[in-house]
Amino acid sequence: MSGMLRITLVRSLSGRNEYNRRVVRGLGLTRMHRPVLRKDTPEVRGMVKKVGFLLSVEEVGERGEAQ
Repeated sequence: MSGMLRITLVRSLSGRNEYNRRVVRGLGLTRMHRPVLRKDTPEVRGMVKKVGFLLSVEEVGERGEAQ
């Protein structure tokens, strides 16, 4: 695992439980359709797996370009 992940919130947090909201906020997502770049680490992958049904995830290179 090297490089970066471009993570985008594509589903609303309305009606979601507090646990899901905290995981999404922990990833640094604040609004829908606004991507963030995070290092591809096991910790981030685990968070993405927990709330993957709310997210769009894309692997990108070190500088942010899509692979």
